[in-house]
Amino acid sequence: MSNQYLNHGDHGDRVAIRRVCENDYEEITVLRRESAELHHPWIPRGDSARGAFSDFVARFAQPTHEGFVVCLRPTGAIVGGININNIVRGSMQSGMLGYVAYASTAGRGYMSEGLRLVVQLAFTELGLHRLEANIQPTNTASLNLVKRLGFRREGYSPNFQHINGAWQDHERWALTADMLQAGPHRAAVA
Repeated sequence: MSNQYLNHGDHGDRVAIRRVCENDYEEITVLRRESAELHHPWIPRGDSARGAFSDFVARFAQPTHEGFVVCLRPTGAIVGGININNIVRGSMQSGMLGYVAYASTAGRGYMSEGLRLVVQLAFTELGLHRLEANIQPTNTASLNLVKRLGFRREGYSPNFQHINGAWQDHERWALTADMLQAGPHRAAVA
């Protein structure tokens, strides 16, 4: 486990964030295996081979993707993962969030704290203006997570993403930098 956290805004009271790396393969593979029931049916079944993980990590070297792990302080144990995908620059300055909690630590607030850290990083260091999360309507834990952080529901997208052999509907939730600056009570208004 690496404790090389990010320098700015990298930790909260109980967790810290750092970039995902090749050395995380074994720990994440075990966590994914142990969390298969928790993740079904919302997360696509992934290839757990080393090569697939290497491809996953390599994606974050591109300017259109950022990948983080959420780790317990001070042990460094991974409790979740958060990605900012499809980053668009120019007049958009936006990205799409993806995140995962693991069964052994789910329901303890670690992902709320970790996602709050990533949102701050996205709106400061990365210079983004908007983050969007697309969530299957039956994934109440994920919906509750974005609601707690002040995301606003913007719509419904039928057949949005192909997951586990079928096209799945998703709700669209978003947060902008100015919503966050307005404070959580203002940001949560839908």
